[in-house]
Amino acid sequence: MPAQMTRDHYGARQFAVHLGLARWQMRVGREHGMLPEPDLEGERWSVALAAECRGQGEHVIARFGDDPPIGSARAATRLAARMGLDVDRRDVEVLAARGDLNVVSSFRGYPVYLLHDLDRLDLAAVREVVAARKGPLTDTVDAGGAAMILACPRKTFSRIAAERSLATDRLGRYSLADVHTLAADKDLTSQITEEKREIGLNRTRRSETRTEDIMRGWMLRCSAYLDRETDQPPDLAPLSRAIRRLQFIRSEIAKQHRTPS
Repeated sequence: MPAQMTRDHYGARQFAVHLGLARWQMRVGREHGMLPEPDLEGERWSVALAAECRGQGEHVIARFGDDPPIGSARAATRLAARMGLDVDRRDVEVLAARGDLNVVSSFRGYPVYLLHDLDRLDLAAVREVVAARKGPLTDTVDAGGAAMILACPRKTFSRIAAERSLATDRLGRYSLADVHTLAADKDLTSQITEEKREIGLNRTRRSETRTEDIMRGWMLRCSAYLDRETDQPPDLAPLSRAIRRLQFIRSEIAKQHRTPS
């Protein structure tokens, strides 16, 4: 009968798995004092300490959710589409500085925010901050801002604006009211969603092709070694990385195909 392995400590990855947490959840949980620091050298947790805090993972998930926090640029994009305003990353930082939005952590030195905190922001507060930045331009948006509000690529908005003969002012800016009218058009928003799905799918397929080419190149080098055309066997590391990446890409393609249009 094979000997049973007994664990005497947990590394960071194993400790996160033990608590049922993603790595970001464990990091944020530690930053906010909800999880204990390692009690052993080398960033390790003892089995005894791990047993004591087994249920704490649920409290971390309840507080911070399942979605990783995002930076100011992505937060601005999310707010723009939800609130119909051309929110800028600087607006997000002002909202945080004012205390309207909580900075949950940082990533590479930049603040990050929880999705549910962004989704709970008061529209009036966001509108006030955006208006303070834009001043007399408050009721107009440029093409980039309009694209953010419609949650579509800028090229897509430019095409829609041309098709609809959307008027611009002397600065080449669009009326915010006109953009809101577009956003309220369900047929148009469905079309935009489908176009974005197709763009994403095509991008993922291109990644699939590139990864397949890496694997085919490896097999050619392997054949050359088998046929004694070279004395050096191919390195296994690139193949291993390509296989993992291809698995991920194909699972993403399957998900994108299942996404309703």
